[in-house]
Amino acid sequence: MSFFKKLFGIGPKVDFKDLIKNGGQIIDVRTKQEFQGGHIRGSVNIPLNELSARIGKLDKSKAIITCCASGMRSASAKSTLKAKGFTEVHNGGGWMSLKGKL
Repeated sequence: MSFFKKLFGIGPKVDFKDLIKNGGQIIDVRTKQEFQGGHIRGSVNIPLNELSARIGKLDKSKAIITCCASGMRSASAKSTLKAKGFTEVHNGGGWMSLKGKL
């Protein structure tokens, strides 16, 4: 994978519907207030600044899709999860965009 593809997360298309159908988890890393203003049904709100402390609540055997408002915090969350040993983590980007792909 080229440097730019890796930097910007450009790669093979991810079938988010399929991931969810097979037990994938959506982790919304926005603040509690942002989450309360609207979110994807079934998603779990774990604000980015709480992710490391609450990582034990996540199932490493299932795919994880991170989302936020724009994709920046969810990219950071993906990196954090990968560093903690999670293998199947996908940045879903902004929650509104991700919602349209489900």
